[in-house]
Amino acid sequence: MTPTKAAGASSHPLDSLFRADRLPHILCPGCGIGPAMQCYTQAMVESGIPLERQVCVSGIGCSGRVAGYVNIDSYHTTHGRAIPFALGVAVARPELRVTVFSGDGDLISIGGNHFMHSARRNVDLTVICINNFNYGMTGGQAGPTTPPGAKATTAPYGNAERPFNLPYLAAAVGATFVARWTALHVRQLKDTMVRALRKQGFSFIEILAPCPTGFGRPNDIGEGLDEMNRYRTRCVVNHKAPLHELDVDLREIEEPIVLGNFVDRDRPHYRPPMIQRSPAEEHGTAGDRWAAQRPAGMEGTE
Repeated sequence: MTPTKAAGASSHPLDSLFRADRLPHILCPGCGIGPAMQCYTQAMVESGIPLERQVCVSGIGCSGRVAGYVNIDSYHTTHGRAIPFALGVAVARPELRVTVFSGDGDLISIGGNHFMHSARRNVDLTVICINNFNYGMTGGQAGPTTPPGAKATTAPYGNAERPFNLPYLAAAVGATFVARWTALHVRQLKDTMVRALRKQGFSFIEILAPCPTGFGRPNDIGEGLDEMNRYRTRCVVNHKAPLHELDVDLREIEEPIVLGNFVDRDRPHYRPPMIQRSPAEEHGTAGDRWAAQRPAGMEGTE
């Protein structure tokens, strides 16, 4: 892959990992996706995995733009379907290291069913979720992580629903590595991404990120730096924190926000059964091939 570079741009060690023809980006001032994307590119290099063996898959939304900005093999998929596309790549080409990079609405709401079953199967994927507590790109609607009482365009009087606790959810459905950091904690986040890329099985990283336009403004939090300052003053690191106590509400000034690498366990990752076929079976009809593949005891099954 030939790196692209804008004319007159200064040199940076990570220049070749961004598609200069797609820049400047469309992210709002104060958005946390930019720092998270920077951490991801650094982690790709430091993981030791050759770049030609790395793939980035994303869905729809502000975070979904990442697949178009990074200069590796990437796939910008349909809304909520990033994980199924990534699963297909990971299963068909197990030598590749596939990362899903998308937002809380895309991955956990519209794509929630895929998230759960990929973790249950322990598919060999790294899933990075930017959690900014709303559907940022489409107008600031309430999403699956919007805190109770928080305002959104679809909840002008405050959200009435209980949100998902994403690390708790990921661990409960089978992820082998689960972590949470913020877009402010760039060193810890980058190191955690390196660990996740090297880990076999379903790894999940939640990144708490400011969305000054969609979440900060309607909830009187202020600009992106104001939201970042709340993370700076409220976050505590506790790798052994009880997962069921990891709820987050930026409006609660006194409540701590717990970060850490919470789960790191091993279990066999998903490997689909491979069916060996004879040359005759390969050239037969679809019905012939199915007959040859039937498990014992199903000879009479139509």
